[in-house]
Amino acid sequence: MVGRESLLQQLLNLLLERSLITSERFQRLVDLLRSDPQQLANELNTDPTIPAEELARVKATVFQMDYFNLEGKELDSMVVKILPQDLAKTYAMLIVGKDKDELQVALVDPANFKAMEAIEFLARKKNYRVKYLVISQASWERGYKAYGDLKEEVGQAVGQAQEKFAPKEVAAGEAQSLEEIVKSAPVAKIVSVIFRHAIEGGASDIHIEPQGQVSRIRYRVDGILHTSLTLPIYLHAALVSRIKVIANLKIDETRVPQDGRIRISIAGRDVDLRVSTLPLLGQEKVVMRILESQKQPPTFADLGFMGQQLELMNRNLTKQTGMFLVTGPTGSGKSTTLFSALGVLNKEHVNISTLEDPIEYFVAGVNQSQINPEVGFTFASGLRSLLRQDPNILMVGEIRDSETTELAIHAALTGHVVLSTLHTNDAIGTIPRFIDMGGKPFLLAATLNIVVAQRLVRKICPKCKEIELIPEDIQNQVQTVINQIPPAGIYPETPIGKKLVFYHGAGCASCGGTGYKGRLVVSEVINVSAAMREIIAKGFPTDAVKKELLEQKFMTMTQDGWLKVLLGLTTAEEILGISREE
Repeated sequence: MVGRESLLQQLLNLLLERSLITSERFQRLVDLLRSDPQQLANELNTDPTIPAEELARVKATVFQMDYFNLEGKELDSMVVKILPQDLAKTYAMLIVGKDKDELQVALVDPANFKAMEAIEFLARKKNYRVKYLVISQASWERGYKAYGDLKEEVGQAVGQAQEKFAPKEVAAGEAQSLEEIVKSAPVAKIVSVIFRHAIEGGASDIHIEPQGQVSRIRYRVDGILHTSLTLPIYLHAALVSRIKVIANLKIDETRVPQDGRIRISIAGRDVDLRVSTLPLLGQEKVVMRILESQKQPPTFADLGFMGQQLELMNRNLTKQTGMFLVTGPTGSGKSTTLFSALGVLNKEHVNISTLEDPIEYFVAGVNQSQINPEVGFTFASGLRSLLRQDPNILMVGEIRDSETTELAIHAALTGHVVLSTLHTNDAIGTIPRFIDMGGKPFLLAATLNIVVAQRLVRKICPKCKEIELIPEDIQNQVQTVINQIPPAGIYPETPIGKKLVFYHGAGCASCGGTGYKGRLVVSEVINVSAAMREIIAKGFPTDAVKKELLEQKFMTMTQDGWLKVLLGLTTAEEILGISREE
């Protein structure tokens, strides 16, 4: 088989020969081929200067496949759905036809051999032969709509439900009971489809809320809420009741908030939904946090920690006693970072116990406890009890008050590793906050090992990533920030030259047109060295702190963020948002 790089080189040669790219651009693309073949494929697919259909025809010639154009053609959705939607989206391919036992599979990137492996595996299981075709990115996006969207899937069920729930005159004695409504097939289907689309779309939260004459369903994806569906308001109570039933909540209690949990399996993935209901004027709102069970916790590197910061975090996890603190506002990924730390520390020879509110990730081999203030089981009382459970490592979901502060310091002093979180805006503000909550400076100096402050920013979608032109004043601002970073802190692979290059996502079907796919951490890390311990014991004087941070080659969250912009991981817009918070 001819290698991928060789085929891509032939593709570039033919594009040049047909005058679809200039000689200067040809040379730049050849350089990109040598460094990152996948990025080359993405750049060609999203290049507005190359006609999409012409590019597809050239690919077909080079890869000796037939060219296929979906313009003016309607696909059979039943045939399209032979290929699971997630594979179609991941590999930008479609089944565009079926002739007896032959599947006609159209690819945007015919050099993507992983896509071919996936479809060949599927074909073997169902005794199909495969014929490959080449289509443009635009054609694929047109054909992908055959999978249908949330509105289409829910539409039929809404039509069935309308007969049952739409306001109308009802004869005495004919009104349905609440139990009958909840068991209704249309309502069950609507709820099921809402769950499935949220999970397949990578949402972290589902909001179902009454808004005048409609019930609005919103998904939070990569930290941003998007309205995905609106339903008639007469369905709202039935949807809420259905969710309450499967979450084991009281369906006839609408006056007080309730919390519950739903465990479901979708496409072989086990998912927990943390359910919260809230009474509003005449209706209830439901918010569900999606917690997907992960067999393996992500590593710190998977989350986005890099360079010296990553090294400091890994080194401090090897210490046998002391506190490992993660700080940041709500929704900044603190729990996930602690989950990653537990994945490293979770060994056969240690006893790990946690106190959480709520338990967001289930970790095999770890003793996890959910606090319950209603019965007096708080972080403070729970921590006191856990210290009698012979623990090696304690994870406290959050340090909120002076009693928990005192107990956490005591636990670290008596030979335990303590992992916890705190709500502060930056790493430097953590230690004064601890002292304000009653932590004695000399005890804090003896126990604190590391402070990690973090935020989450959206990652650029790799499938539609392209160079972005940035105003000159912003470029100058970034250059000033970069110049202040200690040379040892700059990540080796960061492209820093005379002209800084920025990227963004143009928007494609893979990212729902947003230009973003996933999130990563931007962070700052204070290592509590011997010198820093002395400074903490003296009350944390500002001048001494600044001097020690210079010695540590400390890098701020904003500096870390701009380096990740230059690496093409996130956008300038995301980091400007972080900068404004500081």
